[in-house]
Amino acid sequence: MELIRTFWPLAAAFVATIVWLIRLESRSVENGKEIKRLWNQRKEDLEMSRQSREETNKMLGEIRDDIKSLIARVGSK
Repeated sequence: MELIRTFWPLAAAFVATIVWLIRLESRSVENGKEIKRLWNQRKEDLEMSRQSREETNKMLGEIRDDIKSLIARVGSK
């Protein structure tokens, strides 16, 4: 009984340290999952922006072609 009274603070500190390490590991696993999710989201966002740029470039090309044809019509008159 005397041994328990003597070493209980040390045992409590040991148990608290183990609990803290388990929580730390859990948090690092959650952060790893969040980082993977953010990388996937970034990949999707880059793909969407690429598609948007392609559509915008296509539309600007059509506008440019229309302007060229209008200039050609006006220049020929």
